[in-house]
Amino acid sequence: MLRMLYLLLPGDSGLENTVCLRPLLAIIPARGGSTGFPGKNTHPFAGLPLIAHSIRMAQMTPEVDECIVTTDSEEIAEVARRAGGKVPFMRPADLARDETPIWPVLQHALREMEQRSGVTYGSVLLLQPTNPAREISDVAKALEILAANRNAMGVIAVSEPPFNPRSVCVEERAGYMHKAFPDGQTYARRQDAPKVFRINGVLYLWRRDFVFSVNSNWDAAPHKMLSVPPECAVDIDTPHDLLWGEFLIAQGKLRLPWLQRDEPR
Repeated sequence: MLRMLYLLLPGDSGLENTVCLRPLLAIIPARGGSTGFPGKNTHPFAGLPLIAHSIRMAQMTPEVDECIVTTDSEEIAEVARRAGGKVPFMRPADLARDETPIWPVLQHALREMEQRSGVTYGSVLLLQPTNPAREISDVAKALEILAANRNAMGVIAVSEPPFNPRSVCVEERAGYMHKAFPDGQTYARRQDAPKVFRINGVLYLWRRDFVFSVNSNWDAAPHKMLSVPPECAVDIDTPHDLLWGEFLIAQGKLRLPWLQRDEPR
């Protein structure tokens, strides 16, 4: 049975002011036609197919009520099922093109799940298979952040980059180098510049109604940030990224709990 969690905002009284973020549906999108790194979603990473890490993370996360994989590829579907994932339907081909944005993919998956199960979900968690290094506690933290702010439509994982673009990023204009961020030159030391964060793809949490309402201009809506350690911001989009992630694990800089569970006692 799906769990229902009602999260009260500070100062709220009564169910009429209650924000319902559960049940939580986690969606793992895995298109079969990757051109930059063919087969990356099923490529071995730390002893498992890449997509299996997101599946196992969702399985170990108490706040995830249901997790599905949406794919157009029978091969990916079979790999996902062998890893314990659910693939209740195949994604239509017109939602699996190179240029297809993520929103119609999420809307299709959410609509299909609600129609098939009769369940109305409270929120949607996007878990990209190319970002395998999440902390299990990240989901609970994201839910807490979203529940505490009635104006926010979602929570996006971010991390600090190794450099502050205000200090070091430049661009060429009229044949000469110029600061890409003009306000950067107002800071005598880079340490004095305001912190900058980057969206790292670790997780995206959205309210259910927002997922159905948005088209392409999603970031115009108010969002909150979940800051995660930079070493968790592993985004595997190239073979080099794969090697870097493996190196972090080998050096003990990155620990994946679902791998530790499989270690011999």
